[in-house]
Amino acid sequence: MRSHPEVLWAQRADKVYLTIALTNAKDIAVKCEPHGLFNFSAIGANDENYEVSLELYGNILPEGCKTQMGLRNILCTVQKEEKGWWKRLLKSDQKPAPYIKVDWNRWCDEDEESVKGSDDDALKYASDDDGSSGDDGMLYLPDLEKVRGI
Repeated sequence: MRSHPEVLWAQRADKVYLTIALTNAKDIAVKCEPHGLFNFSAIGANDENYEVSLELYGNILPEGCKTQMGLRNILCTVQKEEKGWWKRLLKSDQKPAPYIKVDWNRWCDEDEESVKGSDDDALKYASDDDGSSGDDGMLYLPDLEKVRGI
């Protein structure tokens, strides 16, 4: 039997961010297909099988899909074939499965993107730095006071 991990999503004009909440995952496999099919599978901490298959709203570039692994989650960056904002994550206009949620920490409205610019550096895991962090794979969030210039 396969379970579905929680999937958080956000987008920019050129990419979609999918964060899969899965602690201590192993045997991680991610496959992106040009017509928008995204497949993920892994084995969780208790040797439970997890699988997610999503038919994304638009076409994607498989060679532009990247995966970063942390101890608590997996961040998948999916490159859109054409730059532009999707109306929704999935091709189907039905209500998405309950395990798919908006990632409000990464969400950016279309009119705000040019102001914020590219935030790829802010999307890295703390465990991807020099290894001295004790955050165990938590996402790095910039100090808001420094960003605002306070």
